[in-house]
Amino acid sequence: MIKYAFDLDGTVTTVETLPILAAELGLTREIKFLTELTLRGAIPFDISFRLRYFILKQIPSERIVEIIKKVPLDGAIEKFIREHRSECALVTGNLDRWIEPISARIGCEIFSSTVDAEGRLRVLDKGAVIRRLKKGAERVVAIGESFNDVSMMSAADIAIAYGGVHRPVNEALAAADFVVFDGGTLCRLLSALSMERTVEQRGVSGRASA
Repeated sequence: MIKYAFDLDGTVTTVETLPILAAELGLTREIKFLTELTLRGAIPFDISFRLRYFILKQIPSERIVEIIKKVPLDGAIEKFIREHRSECALVTGNLDRWIEPISARIGCEIFSSTVDAEGRLRVLDKGAVIRRLKKGAERVVAIGESFNDVSMMSAADIAIAYGGVHRPVNEALAAADFVVFDGGTLCRLLSALSMERTVEQRGVSGRASA
């Protein structure tokens, strides 16, 4: 089985979610600036996300849910995930309880940052997630665009740099086997990879029975 691992912000969503949340506090420009530095790798993701988390957690959780429900998703990518839920996973450094409306809407497996019972923020290691997924899949395809996605792209069997919202950073481009710039093209590529794997399996089966 192929497993498709999607970054969330700027890949499945057509906007970055944290700057949108920051508007509630009048801090859109500041959080957007932090986010852009993080996407480029100028600030380590774990440090940046901790800073943004401690700022944005001031927003009531019910208000966050209302905002995230309205975040637009790429239509083609959403359709692909919904049609292949068992093969797809969202792999995001974003916080699980903040993005719950999106994960519920899409319905696939999700790996995200969490807050433990003692209130400590646990920032997701994307590369570790891919290594875990590879134990239960014949091939893992990772899709992302930012510096934070490089670890999962490097760990995957196939890496795709996706530029539908942001231009992929140079490090993501260097780690990529393919580069695509719109959701429709991405989904056609994913379908082709799935078909290629099916043909390979049938070929092996055919030779074994000959």
